[in-house]
Amino acid sequence: MHRRASPSAAQSGPAPDDLHDVHDVPDYDPRAFPPFAVTVDLAVFTVRSARLNVLLVERGEAPYRGDWALPGGFIRPDESAGAAARRELAEETGLSPHTVRDLHLEQLRTYSDPDRDPRMRVVSVAYAALLPDLPEPRGGGDAAEARWTAIADVSALAFDHDRILADARDRICAKFEYTCLATSFCPPEFTLGELQQIYETVWGVALDRPNFRRKVLATPGFVEPVDGPPRRTGGRGKPAALYRAGTASALHPPLLRPEGRQT
Repeated sequence: MHRRASPSAAQSGPAPDDLHDVHDVPDYDPRAFPPFAVTVDLAVFTVRSARLNVLLVERGEAPYRGDWALPGGFIRPDESAGAAARRELAEETGLSPHTVRDLHLEQLRTYSDPDRDPRMRVVSVAYAALLPDLPEPRGGGDAAEARWTAIADVSALAFDHDRILADARDRICAKFEYTCLATSFCPPEFTLGELQQIYETVWGVALDRPNFRRKVLATPGFVEPVDGPPRRTGGRGKPAALYRAGTASALHPPLLRPEGRQT
């Protein structure tokens, strides 16, 4: 609800210095409010051996000592959530500062259920990323171990990280619908069958080959044909045409997932 300005204020308006006059701020006692902490959690995905993998850490401290969780930790008073996410990712997984600095982390959502952490009230800002060619991690900080784990092999995670993981997977699956991200997981020159395999790996579905091919080739700027002879992909089939990533960054129209078939 907006307060109506008094006639004198409306006529003259506040002086610029008065807008930040500390003497106009009422007394504030932070002890009047219960304390709580803010953390970051990261769901980082990649494709390894034709399977969708997520980066997990084994907790080395209570609570949930020995359980697997998403990387993350507390935000320091002097850093932003984004800076904390990169710091924690480097500390807990051993990924190099260069690798962490170049990661595109997308803020997923905020998780604030009062009982999500047994230590105290903790609000978490979650991030998601799906990237190719990520190196092997190693444990560090308060993580005893770090590893890539196939999504199909993930069991119950600490805290509410099962929920965060599910939300993050939905986000990256959606990104495959309306961006050209899938081509970054292919070699510089690839067949449409290889591109389809990336979609099937991330979405967890089997796609109809002719329908997939038709949609890809009908999307402007998605892929471009490579000049030269086609490549034989094995077996007795005809040689497959080669393509490279096109100039588009978004898919118009989007390449939608088959409904109700994700595993």
